Amino acid sequence: MLASLSIDLDALEHYHRIHGLPERAPGDDPVYGKAVERFGELCARLGLRGTAFCVGLNLADPAAAAAVRRLAAAGHELGNHSLSHDYALSRRPAAAIAAEVEGGAAAIAAVTGARPVGFRAPGYTLSGPLVSALAAQGYRYDSSTFPALPYYLAKAAVLGTLALGARPSRAILDRPRVLAAPRRPYRPRPDEPYAQGELPLLELPVATGLLGFPLTGTFVATLPAWAVRLLRAGAARRPLLAIELHGVDLLDASDASPALAARQRDLRVPAAEKLRRIERFVRSFGEREWLTLAEAAARLAA
Repeated sequence: MLASLSIDLDALEHYHRIHGLPERAPGDDPVYGKAVERFGELCARLGLRGTAFCVGLNLADPAAAAAVRRLAAAGHELGNHSLSHDYALSRRPAAAIAAEVEGGAAAIAAVTGARPVGFRAPGYTLSGPLVSALAAQGYRYDSSTFPALPYYLAKAAVLGTLALGARPSRAILDRPRVLAAPRRPYRPRPDEPYAQGELPLLELPVATGLLGFPLTGTFVATLPAWAVRLLRAGAARRPLLAIELHGVDLLDASDASPALAARQRDLRVPAAEKLRRIERFVRSFGEREWLTLAEAAARLAA
């Protein structure tokens, strides 16, 4: 049985956009500083190599580029999280989607000398043109499908509240079809990425547990341990357990603006405590073989 630990390096500016806040003040972003460093340290303690999904435009900053270059040098995989992390990427025309995918890949290649083989969509949201662009550009896998009912309902409620308060979010709500997507690795259909089909790339769904409970860093790091143990039911039986973190999961209120800390509730938990909870959760799966997502995709395809 295989497992993978990945992290999405969404800069804090994207969280300002999610919550409808003013743009973040210019300066170094702790996601590409403290969070990247802590992810490397966490993986070292766990004795595994992970996958970090990078946003291309952020790598124009020399400090961010140096941070992810160190991750790659330590044996971690760098995946493509698009060029600009447009939450509505899946709704854009096919040519614009292809350009976003290619731009993110080119930015990673400029930093490391190697093009990524894996992709994760902003906001987990896929479309036929997006998966077709990935297949056309030679990607081995995508890891975006997230059939998590509690997450979907919570996101719908937050986006609705923000819209009513005249502070609309830039995030979007995926189609309900995602909730019926397979929870095991599959090859997607070119016209419906949330159904099994014939595209050459593998779809590696993000891990979910009981009733679609999201087994992501935000929930693992903030819920009581007994609740996480209960809600992870069913995940251990799948051939791949793809646990996903975000950079913000390894930060706390001291790393963010007061406005963001007031709205991003998980920032109220100290980063050291969140790291302890995530490490304990990963260790709880015991005998699994931990691989990068690229390695897991190669193993499953074979």
